[in-house]
Amino acid sequence: LDLWSQIYLLDRGERLGKFITHYRTRYFDSDFMGFDYKPKKGAEQAITKKISDICISLKAKDYLELPSIIYNEIPVDLDKKALKAYQDLEKNMVLSLEESEITAVSAGVLTNKLSQCANGAIYDEDKVVNHIHDCKLERFTELVEELNGESALVFYNFKHDKDRILKALEKSGLEVREFKSPKDEEDWNKGNIDILLAHPASTAYGINLQYGGRHIIWFSLPWSYELYAQANARLFRQGQEKPVIVHELLCTDTVDHDIKKSLSEKGQNQEDVLRALKARLGKE
Repeated sequence: LDLWSQIYLLDRGERLGKFITHYRTRYFDSDFMGFDYKPKKGAEQAITKKISDICISLKAKDYLELPSIIYNEIPVDLDKKALKAYQDLEKNMVLSLEESEITAVSAGVLTNKLSQCANGAIYDEDKVVNHIHDCKLERFTELVEELNGESALVFYNFKHDKDRILKALEKSGLEVREFKSPKDEEDWNKGNIDILLAHPASTAYGINLQYGGRHIIWFSLPWSYELYAQANARLFRQGQEKPVIVHELLCTDTVDHDIKKSLSEKGQNQEDVLRALKARLGKE
């Protein structure tokens, strides 16, 4: 699905259409919530054929010597109270808390609220943060300890996630910093930062962090495969000398696993398209 914008920049919509909505309707089917999309039968081959005259398939691992990348899915079990809150919100699209009531007015909003709930806090209609649980946060701090002093690049999705992480680590004795400027990039690569917090959108392109560590922790995964892949590529890139380990905190029986499944499928679809283009170029 992310391919449309890249091709549009090359041909202004000649091959895949001038509007992403038309592209999505023609080549993809949505799930019942209208939030996730899967290619229709034959769509992959049709798309590959349309773009093969202007695309060359090159992946970094095809022409660079890179270490391995390892994906480590870490299960997080919600306690009974947290699980009940999550299930109430999922079933009723409403969650009654002591100080406010959380309402999801659409399927898309519900998915966003469920993701927040799995993380441990949730915004109400007035953007006030409501604490739900610390299950994922506690597993996160345990993971940081398990790294035995190795630095970690931590990605978050919601501001309240970042704020809670900063508070949880403020007495850890670690050098914890939020990515804001080139100075942070420089200090990270010099090994002066233990935990670097970043939103995936803020580090998606043009940032080189491969010299400062090999561990990535996803406190919460994004729906966008492009953001996910580009964020991981901040460490998994030329100049990295050690295997990169991508730790993903996934709450059991929650939307976390739906997002992970969606990312895996999008990644596989991209791999298939690149493989097909490579095979086609090899025949010419």
